Amino acid sequence: MILALALLILPASMSAQKRKAAPKKKAVIEQVKPVDENFYIFLCFGQSNMEGAARPEAQDLASPGPRFLLMPAVDFPEKGRKMGEWCEASAPLCRPNTGLTPADWFGRTLVASLPENIKIGVIHVAIGGIDIKGFLPDSIGNYIKTAPNWMKGMLAAYDNNPYERLVTLAKKAQKDGVIKGILMHQGETNTGDPKWASMVKQVYDNLCGDLQLKPEEVPLYAGNIVQAGGKGVCIGCKKQIDELPLTLHTSQVISSDDCTNGPDRLHFDAAGYRELGCRYGEAVARNLGYEPKRPYIEMPKRIEVPADAVTVENAIPGNEFPKIDSQRRAYFRINAPEARKVVVDICSKKYDMQPDGKGGFMAVTDPLPVGFHYYFMNIEGVNFIDPASETYFGCNREAGGLEVPEGPEGDYYRPQQGIAHGQVRSIYYPSAHDANSKLSNGQIVWRHALVYTPAEYEKGKKKYPVLYLQHGMGEGETSWMLQGKMQHIMDNAIAKGEAVPMIVVMESGDIKAPFNFAGGGSNEQGRSEYGASFYPVLLNDLIPYIDSNFRTKADRENRAMAGLSWGGHQTFDVVLQNLDKFAWMGTFSGAIFGLDVKTAYNGVFANADEFNKKIHYLYMNWGSDDFVNSQPIVDSLRELGVKVDSSVSEGTGHEFLTWRRGLHEFIPHLFKK
Repeated sequence: MILALALLILPASMSAQKRKAAPKKKAVIEQVKPVDENFYIFLCFGQSNMEGAARPEAQDLASPGPRFLLMPAVDFPEKGRKMGEWCEASAPLCRPNTGLTPADWFGRTLVASLPENIKIGVIHVAIGGIDIKGFLPDSIGNYIKTAPNWMKGMLAAYDNNPYERLVTLAKKAQKDGVIKGILMHQGETNTGDPKWASMVKQVYDNLCGDLQLKPEEVPLYAGNIVQAGGKGVCIGCKKQIDELPLTLHTSQVISSDDCTNGPDRLHFDAAGYRELGCRYGEAVARNLGYEPKRPYIEMPKRIEVPADAVTVENAIPGNEFPKIDSQRRAYFRINAPEARKVVVDICSKKYDMQPDGKGGFMAVTDPLPVGFHYYFMNIEGVNFIDPASETYFGCNREAGGLEVPEGPEGDYYRPQQGIAHGQVRSIYYPSAHDANSKLSNGQIVWRHALVYTPAEYEKGKKKYPVLYLQHGMGEGETSWMLQGKMQHIMDNAIAKGEAVPMIVVMESGDIKAPFNFAGGGSNEQGRSEYGASFYPVLLNDLIPYIDSNFRTKADRENRAMAGLSWGGHQTFDVVLQNLDKFAWMGTFSGAIFGLDVKTAYNGVFANADEFNKKIHYLYMNWGSDDFVNSQPIVDSLRELGVKVDSSVSEGTGHEFLTWRRGLHEFIPHLFKK
């Protein structure tokens, strides 16, 4: 009996020893983070105006701080965002490559309006063009089958069930905070659908049921559509949205009155999204018992165009801008709804263009000097020509142009009634001396030139003297005609008897592209490399062509050459080394630097009497504000006894008004003895 008891006790004793030897397992107690009652969460869903169609601007991209959070509904790799993980909210909120939404400034408004201990979180699911059925679980399957191809990628981003994505993330968010409201902007696709309100109620009821929300504590805030002054594409939807509270008593409609829109009249522009978003935020703040406060919004600086402003002559017909007012201030406007920063660059000064809230940008300049000015517009570092401007070749490329008008003193370069007008002909002539002609034996290069003929040229057999007129660096053969108004200067001077009728020839001179001074090469007078390729073309191809195809007096006594800026440099190089071909010469802001008048061009100036016999008239002009000043050259030439006429254009710089004035003063002296 004792033995049996021992045998019975032994295993129990051994089992106790084993239990004693074995390590004790600690009970695992899961630590559940308490819900933050001061973390207010809002669900945002809808179609394109909730998705966001306007490009975010600088003030939309900066995060308002850790009090406004986003739980992304998709991954944003480029922003380091992961689906379902809270991050600071900043545009875009919906998906990569979407735009500014009402939810952006909704959150910022609540941050400004609510106490600092309250955080705001949003979950954002929206698809451009989606029907309300796309948010109904029992309809989504059939809806996907008939969805347009452009929408399928957006649906796929939510695993073809945007409602399920919204609910899944909302359940996760409920572990962190409290859902306080639902924001919707949808209806455009369902315009005129009598069942729309009941389907919205069904989506809302589903959300309340799936997330165990009390409808009286979680209102639905429905934003209205783009109105565009009654011309909105979906304006018919406004009434059905306004009447939504009749079907869903816990809903509140957010007015879109006077919210600005983009040019499509379907989507809000950035300013419109900000305004609508603030209105969402103000409504929620009031429902939560707080006095709404708006965050700072950088408003567009409204540019008022005075009544005396007139459209400039350089505007392409049909355009209202650019304009010039009586104070010589220029006004520019461009429509660029996707742009963030637009600049207008005129007279070497840049002006930031201000958004007008409707997809356009405007700028006004300081008072500008009279005369012609090149200008560009710039979007994010890229220069382009104002689509409203005629184009002019200058600055080594096509550019916009702006004429700031003079008073009656500028009539000499304006077309006048009651006088005969000449013609400017566009010609192509063959060249065997163009640098490109050396590519293969016998190759002929066709070059372009413009030729002015006086009004009387068509009426007889008379022969005429010829002026070869060159433009400056970075300009082209059309520059004297378009920017310089050469033909009007000639017509008016000839009509008044101030100048003899003459032919004027304008060629590109191989100086359209800039000269690479840093790359070496001489730019000294007589040994220039830049533009020197034109010299054999002029002497051996162009002059013979003009003399053969036009009625010219083909001798040096009836041949002149003049040029502005680098064209003046070319004039010195050509004429002073070919006195057997030219007897008249002039420069306008001539780019002639470091000239030793005693030795230059093989000492052509040293014998002043001989020079004065060969060159019947030498003229030089420049502007009072010009970086080119030919006065030292003029003084040096006069000290040698060389006859040189000169003038200074008051109040102008290195610009076409200087050169128009110079040409006007130069031509009355040509071909007269």
